[in-house]
Amino acid sequence: MDPVVPDYPRSIAAIVPALLGLTDRDWLPAPVHATRSAVLLVVDGMGWRAFADAPDALVNLREFEGGPITTVLPATTSAALTSITTGRSPAQHGITGYRMLVGDSVLNVLRWQNETRNVKAPDPFDVQRHQPFLGRSVPVVAKAEHKGSGFSEAHLRGVPFVGWRATSSIVEHCRRLVAEGHRLVYAYYPSVDEVSHEFGLHDGAYARELTFADDLIGRMVEALPSDCALVVTADHGQMHLEADAWIELGDDVTELVAHQAGDARFRHLHASPGAARDLAAACEERFATIAWVRTRRELLDDGWLGADAAGSVAGRVGDVVLVPFAPVGFVDPSLPRERQLRTAHGAPTAAEVLVPLLATPGTA
Repeated sequence: MDPVVPDYPRSIAAIVPALLGLTDRDWLPAPVHATRSAVLLVVDGMGWRAFADAPDALVNLREFEGGPITTVLPATTSAALTSITTGRSPAQHGITGYRMLVGDSVLNVLRWQNETRNVKAPDPFDVQRHQPFLGRSVPVVAKAEHKGSGFSEAHLRGVPFVGWRATSSIVEHCRRLVAEGHRLVYAYYPSVDEVSHEFGLHDGAYARELTFADDLIGRMVEALPSDCALVVTADHGQMHLEADAWIELGDDVTELVAHQAGDARFRHLHASPGAARDLAAACEERFATIAWVRTRRELLDDGWLGADAAGSVAGRVGDVVLVPFAPVGFVDPSLPRERQLRTAHGAPTAAEVLVPLLATPGTA
């Protein structure tokens, strides 16, 4: 099975620069070219496969123009949202996973907590220094409790933040910001991802949530003026995991590992001193039938994270990275609740990497 490596010049990392008119716009959906402004709505976890998984759910979105594009690797929220807002690949902005080794400790990026007890989390600016929206003042409509969090400071630093508590207010916030004259508004909706993780892709809850998200999208189209395009994309898709899909690394591997980081489907293994070569050999022998086994150098040279890894970014990549192509997840013993998830994401499979880029003009 061949990996689906992102097409970075036409990936989610290229959307914001194009919408801002700073790079080529020809590849964007046609409605963007005929409108004065745009609302970019990121629906967390709604991969392109959602159209096939729940064929009756996305009634409004099926009327949009556009198609699938690639997200980034790892195909996970922390890396992908940072790529969307900064217009850069993970190799450049340095957010290399849900959890990553920063210095000598593993940082949980979404919680912005250091997993080493009594060690303070780093300043977000020291971890990710690129300005969101390429320095433009683009208002952000996101959950109110995200304001001021470490991860928000890392990928949304300094931009106007409009917090929502009731989902219905997303529509009104976006409508008002467009009416005030903003040429680009960024909005974020997290619930498809949350429902997928809890219930999986084969439960009625997932299809119902897609229907709910689609209804929200339809209401936003009705609220926006005809000279504004609603552009819909996602940070990643999902891989359904059965309860028995979790893989233990085994003592012969863990005894060579100093730190685990990343995600269940993009597991960074940082070797104990002097053990990197033995770790790669042990992982290849044990897991090559279910996963791509990549050394740090192979992963960076093959451009999985993008080109030109900057500064300390290489050190945030494991000496060995386990990336399953089979529908499994790798267990990190420090995260026992992770194996309760019914979906995971991160790997370069079509289900996880292909996401929509769709647009339509408003009708108000």
